[in-house]
Amino acid sequence: MAVTAEDVRTTALSLPDSSEKLAWGMPTFRVAGKIFAALGEDDASIGVKCPKEDRAELIAAEPEKFFLRAGHDDNYAWLRVRLAALDGAAELRAILIDSWRQAAPKRLAAAHPELAGTS
Repeated sequence: MAVTAEDVRTTALSLPDSSEKLAWGMPTFRVAGKIFAALGEDDASIGVKCPKEDRAELIAAEPEKFFLRAGHDDNYAWLRVRLAALDGAAELRAILIDSWRQAAPKRLAAAHPELAGTS
């Protein structure tokens, strides 16, 4: 079953201390005020936190799934994910948890060991 923008919203908001806030005309999902995910303008993709050193490998391995928005993501630890290319809700959840863990304060992430190593 295809992953939708509503699946992103439901999954992102299910993570501890997460909230939704409109920014740049798009829904963003935050933990402790830091963005960990954002829906794309067309609701067909999301942006998530990703270490810069990991992006090229992910894109090379699955270019139909992962991409950068040229001129926008170049200088940030950010990666785009096409929702239609995801294998389902479990993969979406793993990606969002990984991004959440990168943005969450260390104390909050440590308080949720059930979210460690799920990606």
